[in-house]
Amino acid sequence: MSHPTAVVIIPCYNEEVAIGQVVSEFRAALPETPIYVYDNNSSDNTVAVAQSAGAIVRTETLQGKGHVIRRMFADIEADYYILVDGDATYEAAAAPKLLEHAQQNGLDMVNAARVTDRTAAYRRGHVLGNRVLTGMVTLVFGRRLTDMLSGYRVFSRRFVKSFPALSSGFETETELTVHALELNMPISEVKTRYIERPPGSNSKLRTYYDGIRILKTIVELVKQERPLSFFTGISSFLILLALILGTPVIITYLKIGLVPRLPTALLSTGLIILAALSLTCGLILNSVTLARKEQKRLIYLSYRSSPRS
Repeated sequence: MSHPTAVVIIPCYNEEVAIGQVVSEFRAALPETPIYVYDNNSSDNTVAVAQSAGAIVRTETLQGKGHVIRRMFADIEADYYILVDGDATYEAAAAPKLLEHAQQNGLDMVNAARVTDRTAAYRRGHVLGNRVLTGMVTLVFGRRLTDMLSGYRVFSRRFVKSFPALSSGFETETELTVHALELNMPISEVKTRYIERPPGSNSKLRTYYDGIRILKTIVELVKQERPLSFFTGISSFLILLALILGTPVIITYLKIGLVPRLPTALLSTGLIILAALSLTCGLILNSVTLARKEQKRLIYLSYRSSPRS
């Protein structure tokens, strides 16, 4: 059996200050592993610095991390893919451990859970937001990860080649996580050190804007992958609202035999009809989702598993 191949893939946008350090540290940690940097329309010297550090540099012109990951997954052939951000905040020295863990246990994804005591690296607002968003996803799809938004992971070939990659921005981490959880892939999580960016390096994350986009993505994924639960929730809300509005009307009718508040009665009736339609949509889409899930599973199984070391 041939020795499993691995690559390091780094999406980059205006990381001139940090990318040289990232490439150098990963070359030291994994000397025989090719390092690919995909530049995403940087306006600084990211490309030149990455090339000088020894990386193979390619370009993706569609703006957004999701677009870059889609391109990297499509272009590069390997047994294992080590994805990491180009901001020098992740522990390159942990890469051999993450890779070995994936190889020895036949895992499709190893997530590097961030651990730090530095406030500048991981602000309290970001920690809280990550916990809330991770909690929402794991509540619906299964509690198998604690850091859904980590940008440092190891993937197998069959994960990469079966991943649909529909997102365009930072919400791609959510999509990666749900893809693994929805297909019940063998995954694991390893704690790694997380530090602040180098001086002069600025984060591209827009806390509230990207947080809202991630939340929107979660809602979309729940609707697509758990339609019965999603539309049953809407149906239940509409029924509750109809009961709140309609109960006094029914009580009045039972007492005096009249319906003095006809608009309220009509509104309650309309809400019940909408609730029934919502439940019907959920039942129909649940069958469609089951067929889609079976197809996704078959596509996933069509790729050979990555060889173990």
